[in-house]
Amino acid sequence: MRMNSKRGAGILAIAAGLIIGGGAVQAVAAPSLQNQAPDNSKNKTYQQGMREGKDDQTHNRDHSKKRHFKKDADQQAYEAGYQKGRGN
Repeated sequence: MRMNSKRGAGILAIAAGLIIGGGAVQAVAAPSLQNQAPDNSKNKTYQQGMREGKDDQTHNRDHSKKRHFKKDADQQAYEAGYQKGRGN
């Protein structure tokens, strides 16, 4: 099956445009999503993580208490608080 060279060049141009354009859309959209971090300041597990992170930093310990929570959101809030309290 032979392909017309003009048609083949057009298909390549369209494919390249989609690839380049898709990358530009992702680059523009990504920073706006990073600014939407949840406000954990009143979350109890976040506050617990902050306290334990500060305590470990003060006593030069490496994540001395390994906490595990049933909900992923609680685990993420705790870890975010711990890292913030630790100064990371």
